[in-house]
Amino acid sequence: MRKSPGRSGAVKVQIAERRAGRDVVLEHVGTAHDDAELAALMAVARGKLHPGQGELTLDGVSPHPAEDQPSTVDITSKSNAVLWQVLQAAYTDLGFDVVDDEAFAQLVLARLIEPTSKADSLRVLRELGITHASLRTMFRSLQRAGERDYRSLIADACFTHAASVGDISLCLYDVTTLYFEAEDEDALRKVGYSKERRVDPQVVVGLLVDRNGFPLEIGCFEGNKAETLTLIPIVNQFRQRHSLEGFVVVADAGMLSATNLRELDDAGLHFIVGSRTTKAPVDLESHFRWHGDAFHDGQVIDTITPRHGRAKAGASDPMVKAEPIWSEAHESSWRAVWAYSAKRAVRDNRTLTLQEERARDVVAGDKAARTPRFVKTVSGSRKIDEASLARVRRLVGLKGYVTNIPASVMPAAEVMSSYHDLWHVEQSFRMSKTDLRARPIFHHTRDAIRKRTSRSCSHPSRSAATSTPRPG
Repeated sequence: MRKSPGRSGAVKVQIAERRAGRDVVLEHVGTAHDDAELAALMAVARGKLHPGQGELTLDGVSPHPAEDQPSTVDITSKSNAVLWQVLQAAYTDLGFDVVDDEAFAQLVLARLIEPTSKADSLRVLRELGITHASLRTMFRSLQRAGERDYRSLIADACFTHAASVGDISLCLYDVTTLYFEAEDEDALRKVGYSKERRVDPQVVVGLLVDRNGFPLEIGCFEGNKAETLTLIPIVNQFRQRHSLEGFVVVADAGMLSATNLRELDDAGLHFIVGSRTTKAPVDLESHFRWHGDAFHDGQVIDTITPRHGRAKAGASDPMVKAEPIWSEAHESSWRAVWAYSAKRAVRDNRTLTLQEERARDVVAGDKAARTPRFVKTVSGSRKIDEASLARVRRLVGLKGYVTNIPASVMPAAEVMSSYHDLWHVEQSFRMSKTDLRARPIFHHTRDAIRKRTSRSCSHPSRSAATSTPRPG
């Protein structure tokens, strides 16, 4: 139950409950103009409560007082000081207080509590009992972020924190997309490849993190930018900002391009990049010649791969049974590590079987659809591409990794485990998209979009495995 003063000095008696941080009135019992009416209405309201529902005793007040002493407490203010102190402490510990802007800090921390707009962040702060900056000051925070280069200040703070609690000898890189609820494209917002098959204008965001997933560098690119073209700009930006040399960059197969690997190597950097399964027949030609399709669970083959596509130059000699040991002297090849997993083979076979069944349904005319995998058109009729299907079946269970780190420095098992740490980048992206609701983006100018993506993906919540829940 609660009482609230009316405009004329009368007191409203209502039955309410707390939902998602807000008081929701369930029933208005009546309005009292004197103490006697108030006592009567309180008695009626108490009788309307669910049977067995108790009342909290506040400041020693009895839950069942005399009729002339209603058990109410006037709430003059509310404050969630502990939550705010914890968030401020984390903000400071990460070194983000180097940005001397209280409104900016409030905007960032309010988004941790409840992802919402800049304007609605004031409501979140009010509900916490925090004295906040004005709405206009909040709106100007993005402008100040550009004028005072908050991005560089935060990037330096992130680097200092990551270097102090761990190491930055191995960095992980991946990309994602953030879409806009807009119909028209411009120089930055472009319709491009979307893993979610969206057709909205979008931007491509590249994120470099340490081995634990803590953000180090971020970049924003045109929505139709190829993933392979984002890696080198972010890495070079990170190197130049901190004057670094000699660290390891880990990325998935989407970054596997001859240009990327060559530029990383020329810069004196090591890399571990996922390989595409289509490269296996060339890399493992010697194995297939001497051992056929036989692999055992957990088998690892350390060999070499051509630097340029499927070119034979730089490939292993199929006439030699032993796999070559890669070194920096192999000017036309990179080191390739291939691993076989029986569990992965079962999963791959299951997927291929579904694709094969879909293809056969299309060929038989039982399913009308765009041409699926393993279907080819010959003389105007559709047929199953048996050769392609057999070739892919032969490679199930295999996973490849390409690197320029010699085996004497990093064994194959460590190469694979380092690559598998990429899930930390994906976790950071999931937190930005889901927990912090970084999309859709409603800004439309390039500078505002860049500042928004930097604020969302380089959030202090990355220092923990989970975001802060909203207080009840």
